[in-house]
Amino acid sequence: MAQEILITTTENIPGKKYEVIGEVFGLTTQSKNVISNIGAGLKNIVGGEIKAYSDMLHESREKAIERLRDEAQKAGGDAVVMMRFNSGSIGGDMQSVVAYGTAVKFLN
Repeated sequence: MAQEILITTTENIPGKKYEVIGEVFGLTTQSKNVISNIGAGLKNIVGGEIKAYSDMLHESREKAIERLRDEAQKAGGDAVVMMRFNSGSIGGDMQSVVAYGTAVKFLN
C-alpha cells in the first residue's frame, strides 16, 4: 500500500539500512475557479491571506505527496528520503507543485 511508504526530509532513517532505488516525484497542477479568482483580486486590494489559494496549495501538496508515494511503491521502494517540494505559477491562476526525493528499499 502506498500509504505505508515512509517519507522523510532527512537523508538517513534512524535504525534502518537501505539501498537506493532512484529519484521519484509526484506532480500536480491546480487552479481555482473564476469566482475564487475574482475574490482573490478583491482581497489583493485590502491585503491579507487569500484563503482559497492557501487551501489550494495545501491540497496540491497533499496530492503531490500521494503521487510521490505511488511512484515510490511502483519502483519497489519502502520509503522516500530527502523529500522536497517545489512550486511555481503557470499563467496567472494555476499553481504547479512537485514533491520529489529518493526512493529506497529497506535491507533486512
